[in-house]
Amino acid sequence: MTDARTPLHLERTGTHAYVARNERGAEVRLGLSEAAGVFSPGELLQAALAACASLSMDHTLASRLGDDFEAFVDVDGAVDKEQNRFSALSATLRTDLSALDAEKAESLIERAERAIERLCTVGHTIDVGAERVTTVRSI
Repeated sequence: MTDARTPLHLERTGTHAYVARNERGAEVRLGLSEAAGVFSPGELLQAALAACASLSMDHTLASRLGDDFEAFVDVDGAVDKEQNRFSALSATLRTDLSALDAEKAESLIERAERAIERLCTVGHTIDVGAERVTTVRSI
């Protein structure tokens, strides 16, 4: 096989098993949803949306809660099995806002949601769609 790779690429490691790698050395194991120790493509899509939203609002939340604030993101997706696609994707970030009064907490939530709407590339892509091109070539 050729060693020419794009900065983000996948390598087949077994039956229904791949590893995604980027040029910074990160790796993610991929496979079918029934397999142990891997993310399915659908889970990666959901995680990508949640991560994009979380990273988009991180600075906003840190400005009020401090750089070391704890956060957890719950991710979910509704699947339309007939069309073999997600019909809805959701991410809910949970963090402790008890140190803020109700008005400041609500203001911070609104600012964080605006940051997501402004900055989340994955969300923008899902909202309007993107051209999808997949090719198979002999090497």
